[in-house]
Parts: sequence; structure tokens; C-alpha cells
Amino acid sequence: MRKTTLLNSGISEVISRMGHTDGLAIGDCGLPIPEGTKRLDIALIKNVPGFIDTLKAILTELEIEEVEIAKETAEVSPHIYEEIKKSIGDVKITLISHEQLKEKLKDCKAVIRTGEQTPYANVILRSGVVF
Repeated sequence: MRKTTLLNSGISEVISRMGHTDGLAIGDCGLPIPEGTKRLDIALIKNVPGFIDTLKAILTELEIEEVEIAKETAEVSPHIYEEIKKSIGDVKITLISHEQLKEKLKDCKAVIRTGEQTPYANVILRSGVVF
């Protein structure tokens, strides 16, 4: 059995296959996931699991060097934006439009769909390196 905190085998598999600058998205339950992009659906019921809890769990395994967030997140759901900033520390944040974020999902290794129902609770994590 794994010693690390992340127990979801699908998410762990995607992370283990990621290289430098690859993208992994975490989204609310309404985020449209493009056809052909791997969907890791962990949504159970309304707000379970939540976006921030999922982000924190992913960050226990994935080294990141940048996050891409929709400008709309900061404008419409500032509490989510502030929690993202708090969770990632001094990692670079790139603000893009929500439409750009949805387009970039096509190039992500996977999109993790949570049960979150807060508008614009979405992020793309760009993999860093541990050396």
C-alpha cells in the first residue's frame, strides 16, 4: 500500500506519467471536458469532494511551477482564488480568460472533475521538476 497521502490510483497514475510543463486540470462539476481528454471523475454529490481539498491532495504529489487560472475566478469567486494562492505558495500564477482555459484543457494530460459547485473553481497545474 502507498505511503503517500494520495490514494486515488487514477490520479497517481497521471501524475507519475507527467513531464516538465505538462498540464493537469482540476475543475468544478460543470467544467466541460473536451472529447479525447482523459476525465478523472471523482464527483460524488454536491461539493464533495470540494475543489480546494482536491487541489491540496494533488499538491502532496505533484511538483508545480505554474498555475493557470481564469480571470473570472478572481472576479466572481475571490475566496476560491485566494485559497488557490494560499495553497500554492510562491508559484507563478498566469491569469487567462475562462474561454482560454477551456481551450487549454485539450492539451492537459487529464482533467479531474470534482463535486465543487462554486463558479469558476478551475485551475490548470503546470508540472515542475524536483531537481
